[in-house]
Amino acid sequence: MVGSLLGTEVQRVEDPELLRGGGTYVPNFAVDGLLHIGFVRSPLAHATINDIDTSAAREAPGVVAVFTAADLELPVPPPFLELNPACSRTPLATDRVRFAGEAVAVVVGRSAAAVEDAVELVDVDLAELPVAVDPEQALDPDAPRQFPELGTNVAAGFRDPAGADVLDGSDVVVRARIENQRVAVVPMEGNAIAVVPGGPGAEHEVVVHVSTQMPHGLRAGLAAAFGWPIERVRVIAPHVGGGFGGKAGAIPEHVVAVAVARELGRPVRWVEGRSENLQAMPHGRAQVQYAELGLRSDGTIVGLRCRVVGDCGAYAGFGGALALGPTRMMAQGVYRIPRISYDGVAVLTNTTPVGAFRGAGRPEAAAMLERMIDLAAAELTMDPAALRRKNFLAPEDFPYRTVVGANYDSGDFDLPLTEALRQADYEALRAEQARRVEAGETVLLGIGMSSYVEITGGGDGEYAEVEVLPDGARIKVGTSSHGQGHATSFAMLVSDVLGIPMESIAFVQSDTAEVPRGSGTGGSRSLQLGGSAVRRAGEAVLQRAKELAATRLEAAVDDIEVTEDGALGVAGVPTATLSWSEVVTAAAENDERLAAQVDFTPEGATFPFGAHVSVVEVDVETGLVRPVRHIAVDDCGRVLNPLIVRGQQHGGAIQGIAQALWEQVTFDADGNPGNATLADYAMPSAADVPSLEAHNTETDTPRNPLGAKGIGESATVGSTPAVQNAVVDALRHLGVRHVDMPATPERVWSTISAAREGTLPDPWQEPPAAFAVLPERGADTPDDPDEAVV
Repeated sequence: MVGSLLGTEVQRVEDPELLRGGGTYVPNFAVDGLLHIGFVRSPLAHATINDIDTSAAREAPGVVAVFTAADLELPVPPPFLELNPACSRTPLATDRVRFAGEAVAVVVGRSAAAVEDAVELVDVDLAELPVAVDPEQALDPDAPRQFPELGTNVAAGFRDPAGADVLDGSDVVVRARIENQRVAVVPMEGNAIAVVPGGPGAEHEVVVHVSTQMPHGLRAGLAAAFGWPIERVRVIAPHVGGGFGGKAGAIPEHVVAVAVARELGRPVRWVEGRSENLQAMPHGRAQVQYAELGLRSDGTIVGLRCRVVGDCGAYAGFGGALALGPTRMMAQGVYRIPRISYDGVAVLTNTTPVGAFRGAGRPEAAAMLERMIDLAAAELTMDPAALRRKNFLAPEDFPYRTVVGANYDSGDFDLPLTEALRQADYEALRAEQARRVEAGETVLLGIGMSSYVEITGGGDGEYAEVEVLPDGARIKVGTSSHGQGHATSFAMLVSDVLGIPMESIAFVQSDTAEVPRGSGTGGSRSLQLGGSAVRRAGEAVLQRAKELAATRLEAAVDDIEVTEDGALGVAGVPTATLSWSEVVTAAAENDERLAAQVDFTPEGATFPFGAHVSVVEVDVETGLVRPVRHIAVDDCGRVLNPLIVRGQQHGGAIQGIAQALWEQVTFDADGNPGNATLADYAMPSAADVPSLEAHNTETDTPRNPLGAKGIGESATVGSTPAVQNAVVDALRHLGVRHVDMPATPERVWSTISAAREGTLPDPWQEPPAAFAVLPERGADTPDDPDEAVV
């Protein structure tokens, strides 16, 4: 077959259905007898439960039932990642609540409006307890305990025995306390689930329609929680309005919905409201990082010492574990750093649990390291680009195992930085920056950059099936798309192998009755793992088709090829061809489907990389920061469809820019959330961000047949530190060396005022004493890069 779709811009095949209103989401689910459920949530961040009076709610119009934990036999779902089994969470609180918004009861009604009204009638008698809101303060010996029986708020942690020794031999050591603030996931669609109960005489115990990133993982979680064989649970994810890490695993509300449906013998549906989502969906980031970078006077890096506090929020969810896993794993970044000491502690607080958010630990590592590189450049009076280049790992170093155990596959870290600076016209920007300062203008220019590497696509691999049908082909795959363009990308792969037009290729995903297994979507894994499985399955189908065609056409198998018009023919004999429909018929005559199933296992995780340049304007009279340009050069290995890659770059970069400038979840001293609605949480609109300049370099990986690496999270990793560095860069002539995120007008204006008054605070302070008493990380502590991808 002449030509290939791969590497070309192909319009997304899944979009017309959504644009024409044909898409379906869980809130659209309707079935006879459907009931609605809603949760009664704690108004206090920490309290013991004296009593829950549901009598008034039970008598309210339209209410069918009200349940507390005492009324239902609720199993504890297996967590997505268990950091500390002593800190487990029941689906409905029993004796104690540990964050404002924790569910304590569930109301069931005939309409959503009836449920909403009745929720307000449930009287929860709580005895307020002292709270620990700030993760550093929660480390104090006298801080209120979330789990008194633990005797500490430390869920897990370790320290590196090397400690400060890694800085020995340095001429210069730069130090900073860096806040990687808590942010909300805010998918366009919140959590939603509809449960149809089955039972002993039905095919399934339950059929669950749910907004999730990982249908098979959720099936496994529900089956394990309720003690059912896994095949007795069917999970279907229809269209999903975004996940970004916030929709992984079986959450407490899922378990309650299943239990209620089983108890009442009727289908139920829960659709999370926006305020509910902001309070209850796990937040992201939430780290405090103490970093020290040692260098020689010529800029050569000597060593890096990190002490990182990860906020678990309430319960020991996997959010706190990100500081112990992927943030540590990616602490070396793109540089030759001969010695690294990394201590990490995961801390329990009376706040919303922390989980994954686009990048899940990797953006935090890049933000810390890239801030330190810029601090070092300022201290050494070196251009930040020159300092980076001096310390980059070289292309000939790959494959390369870092000091902390990551096994990099391939890379040329200078390539995207050179391209980003060229696209930005770096020298011209520096000249304009100097002109504004010399002219005494009040709107200054800041130029920030970042170079990053991240980890994607590890784990157990992925399932796919490709089947040729009389009128086309069908793909089944274990990944679960919620906007990434899987249907397009995978159809491109099958069309490339079999010559079947993309419009004749059906796509099946996210139904555990149709797709037997799969790991879903997360960690930027889908193309490199699911796509590789699809490619291999397509090749297996083609091989079997060639065998069938060879028999019919009386030719050698090796002489059979896909023709230009998408048939199978004999090379050099234009008249000797079979249509795919005829090959399918030949297979049927042998009592077989023309299909192949593949479970693809990668040779290891892949490591995308790139460089971003941010240009911002800072008004010194108001502190307002306005992003002017953002140049992203991301290397995700082989680019299959530039249109889809560019879309991922745009989405990722905007979320990263938003963290640097606007977004932050806050709590007051009593643990009350300060962001109850989107009026309080600073999500940017299209008017707030500049047009993005997205570019790519391509450095193939040898670890999968496509040569592809992940792209879904890369721009989030690269953008945040570039913007933060740009804000600081605009003020460096004033002596400013650090501004924490988000760089709000108030924070920037206060920094400018302190600089003019000569009262700038030291960016360093001593870390909490708790680091000194953490257990040492020993030789028996594994370094598993795949565990870092969530």
